[in-house]
Amino acid sequence: MRQDQTWGNRLFDIINHSILFIVAIVCVLPFVYVLAVSFASPAEVAKGGLILWPKEWSLVSYQYIFSSDTLPRSLLVSIYITVVGTLINLAFTSLMAYPLSKPHLRGRNPILLGVLITMLFSGGMIPTYFVVNGLNLTNTLWSLMIPNAISAFNLIVLKNFFQQIPDGLEDSAKIDGCNDLGVLIRIVLPLSLPAMATFGLFYAVAHWNTFFNAILYINDNEKWPIQVLLREIVILAQSRVGDSSFDEMDVQPLTIRMAVIVFATVPILLVYPFLQKHFAKGVMLGSVKG
Repeated sequence: MRQDQTWGNRLFDIINHSILFIVAIVCVLPFVYVLAVSFASPAEVAKGGLILWPKEWSLVSYQYIFSSDTLPRSLLVSIYITVVGTLINLAFTSLMAYPLSKPHLRGRNPILLGVLITMLFSGGMIPTYFVVNGLNLTNTLWSLMIPNAISAFNLIVLKNFFQQIPDGLEDSAKIDGCNDLGVLIRIVLPLSLPAMATFGLFYAVAHWNTFFNAILYINDNEKWPIQVLLREIVILAQSRVGDSSFDEMDVQPLTIRMAVIVFATVPILLVYPFLQKHFAKGVMLGSVKG
């Protein structure tokens, strides 16, 4: 705290820091509760109450969700959808955003208008299913990646960011012999790493949490992503309350739900530290020019 600060400024800082601390505690407590309950013993959970630090630690809930031999396969499916789907999203979004960032592009305004319309109106669940089925994508992993290949909002923001790149850099690359695709790959995308990292994170989280589309388009349970399988595990745990084999495992449905939340959340949270340096800057990209 600086010595030249007035008492009013110091009081403001104290109040401001106190409020931010309370807000941080309120935001963190639910995560602490979920994590604590997932590791608490079933007997302690059965007593009820708020658990922030288990008195008796237990891994029985995680043993239960890992008792299914299909869990590793579903985890690989989700990883595949997340990685490949995110690459498809970034490729399609950048390939469409770059030409739309050029004012001299013929038909640019009608195309942008069509993109904006999709932000307000969608085809609906049934027409979308007919399109996916007509393209023979049902019961394939492509049905979870291709229909949502481009986000209209991310496209508009990335287009605005591309417009901020000086034209002189692109002109210099074209003088050296690069075509438009070469300019995009060698000049524009390297300068757009914060934006690409930010949108890649958004796309990856959406793919990792894929749930409803998987229920609509995937009939083979061997192709289920992790979210669908964990839902089935939770339903099975709730329906088996009172069953003798279930009681022998001494598992509470609440601990199962919390363990599922932890297992479904931690992998995608591990991605944030690698993108954190780009994320704060990338969130504001494209917000200046329209």
